[in-house]
Amino acid sequence: MFKNRWWIVVASFLALIFGQGAVEVFVTGIFIKPIAETLHIGRGVISSAMGLTNILTAVALIFLGPLMDRIGVRRVLLPCLVLFALATGSLALLTTSIPLLFLLFAIQGFVGAGQTPTAYSKMLTAVFDDQRGLALGIAMAGVGAGTVLLPQYSRILLQHYGWRGGYVGICIGILVVGFIPVALWFKESDEVKAARKQKVSAAKLENLPGVEYATALKGFRFWGLCIAFFCAQTAINGTMIHAVPMLTDRGIKIGVAVAAMSAGGFALIVGRIIAGYLLDRVYAAYVVIFFLLCPMVGIAILGFRVGGNGPLLGVMLLGMGVGAEIDLVAYILSRYFGVRAFGALHGTAFCFVLVANAAGGNIMGWSFQLQHSYSTGLIIMEVLLAIAIVVQACQGAYIYPPIKAGSKPKEIIAAH
Repeated sequence: MFKNRWWIVVASFLALIFGQGAVEVFVTGIFIKPIAETLHIGRGVISSAMGLTNILTAVALIFLGPLMDRIGVRRVLLPCLVLFALATGSLALLTTSIPLLFLLFAIQGFVGAGQTPTAYSKMLTAVFDDQRGLALGIAMAGVGAGTVLLPQYSRILLQHYGWRGGYVGICIGILVVGFIPVALWFKESDEVKAARKQKVSAAKLENLPGVEYATALKGFRFWGLCIAFFCAQTAINGTMIHAVPMLTDRGIKIGVAVAAMSAGGFALIVGRIIAGYLLDRVYAAYVVIFFLLCPMVGIAILGFRVGGNGPLLGVMLLGMGVGAEIDLVAYILSRYFGVRAFGALHGTAFCFVLVANAAGGNIMGWSFQLQHSYSTGLIIMEVLLAIAIVVQACQGAYIYPPIKAGSKPKEIIAAH
């Protein structure tokens, strides 16, 4: 029964609920205020430490990718899951020491590289040839599920055990929901068997449509897209990280604030489905602009302190933009640069996304620490989103359009 390859999809879905991005944004976002109050450390300092996790995750990914190619996904992923769980649990040991704060978050970021979608995407593309897109889509939905479930789980842990006990609870969750399914269902024999079948097609890489990696780096279009991705994710994720403390500062109860965050997670899932549907039918720049306008309106709602259901609507509109880098970045890169050097180009672009996560949290955190208000930070985020929209609007027609209306090459489907 468990030898069926679809159990690998199930394991991926479950493990990604406790993915690196979800834990940082939706767990630390809940804990950041009580940590600051308990340790008497400014939110700007904590945000800087959190930002360091993204930078070190990007650095670690540079080494983990080739390592997976050499020794396999399972041998890399299982130790990374254990280390990520322990590193997350070790945050319960935080004290008033600033160096310790940065050290523990740095370790969490470095070992958390295994808990990004990279390892799971690689395993699934090795095991699936037919139905690859469906398998990847179901597995990556685990990220969206994490945005819905982790805020509620973190809130319960915080209420009953405090933030220190909360981090221990997250550690246990990673081991139970992440490590155990991967250990049971990620079978090296299946991966190796699939890899052998792929060697023939891999030998034909030079015949795939697209430009070389070095060629793409010489043009403005790639760097323009990276700038747009960076600006968008800085604004969206930076605001989302501070959404809960921002709302509770205004007197909104923690339960209501967390419920708004979970609603943002539902919006993320819905937004992904809508984006995927539209990308096959509408010019991608129009889709991207729509998903950037949504968080612009959401940030404006939060900035103007709209009452009633305003906070809920604002966070939901932010959620429409969260995670767009996974689907939209992949699709756009494949249309402008083809699939020949897709992995290298996507990896480089994703590093910009990770650094953006660090920058966004810092901007918002230091805005509050220096001015005791998020107003300046929110203005900066709106400007960044405007820049991203302008850059996307200037990209021009596809260089590698779809082969026929309503369909895409399977190489591109696998990249999503």
